[in-house]
Amino acid sequence: MKTYRAALIGTGSIGEAHVRAVEATLGRVTLDAAVDIDAQRVGEFARRHAIPRTFTDYAVMLAEIRPDIVLVATPPAQHAPLSIAAMESGAWVLCEKPLCGSLAELDRIAAAEDRTGCYTACIFQMRFASSTTHVRRLADNGQLGRPLVGVCNTLWFRDEAYYAVPWRGRWETELGGPTMGLGIHAMDHFLHLMGDWKEVRAMAGTLDRAIEVEDVSMALVRFANGAMGSIVNSALSPRQETYMRFDYQRATLELTHLYGYTRENWKLTPVPSAEDESLLQTWQSFPPDVGSSHGAQLNALVADRDAGRRPLTSGDEARKTLELLTAIYKSAFTGESVTRGSIRPGDPFYAALHGNRAPSRKKGQRPEIG
Repeated sequence: MKTYRAALIGTGSIGEAHVRAVEATLGRVTLDAAVDIDAQRVGEFARRHAIPRTFTDYAVMLAEIRPDIVLVATPPAQHAPLSIAAMESGAWVLCEKPLCGSLAELDRIAAAEDRTGCYTACIFQMRFASSTTHVRRLADNGQLGRPLVGVCNTLWFRDEAYYAVPWRGRWETELGGPTMGLGIHAMDHFLHLMGDWKEVRAMAGTLDRAIEVEDVSMALVRFANGAMGSIVNSALSPRQETYMRFDYQRATLELTHLYGYTRENWKLTPVPSAEDESLLQTWQSFPPDVGSSHGAQLNALVADRDAGRRPLTSGDEARKTLELLTAIYKSAFTGESVTRGSIRPGDPFYAALHGNRAPSRKKGQRPEIG
């Protein structure tokens, strides 16, 4: 089997997760280079993880190393240009969320995929746990019945020290608040299990943090299959929790965790009837447990690269999630409901998540409530 040579761009805290992901491939991927604009940081990172080459310029790295896979772990505003440059050098890309800052940027990534024959996938590791594969199989086989009601809550806590990092809390560099930066993982997972969304109505606000972007958002979603769901994204919740609930015709499924999960985090409550003994037996027949992780997703990317097929969290699947986030912002800032496919070139929200309609506020300015 082919061994793929990888390079990591960005050696901050999330870079550690990418190192563990490479280790999880058991030799199918080697980490041959690391890049960071901070020479001292990348040097220390490389020594800690025995990475042979370091660079402070990603373009020089791409030209010299010509990696097969590029792992992008920089602040969000750099994701799209780095992903495009990596594909143009011949690499496939696994990029941290958010993949980019607008539908316009996503279309530029798609155009680069068409030009190069390479792909850029977004880190949405929640999809790649074996327990989610099990749930998706039960749903697709009709064993749960139709999805009817869903709940997707990302209730996390990010204090002033978190937002003291210069790039956080600003539209230009973080690209959004908890809708984009925190809840995106759960929302992608939600769509993966609930199906295509059709319409959204939303609210957002900055209630407590001294930041430009929102610190909470809430949305109601109608799905193409007729189901309905609610979404909450919060950076203000001291008791942190990621909670997802799926009410199907034959059972309720609940997933409670924080940053990652295994099958032990799931709970099934069937409709009380004799026939649901069989559903319980089927539910308990989990495959070998693989938790949600960067490693699980990188292994899936390796399998995709072997087969020459598009990765799961690229293309239309990546667009479905980013389009929902964009619609949440548009609905929140305009007061209108937004349907899927309605945000097109010429719409200000196509070019920027805030659509130049977000409340004017500077980072460091305390919100005024009332």
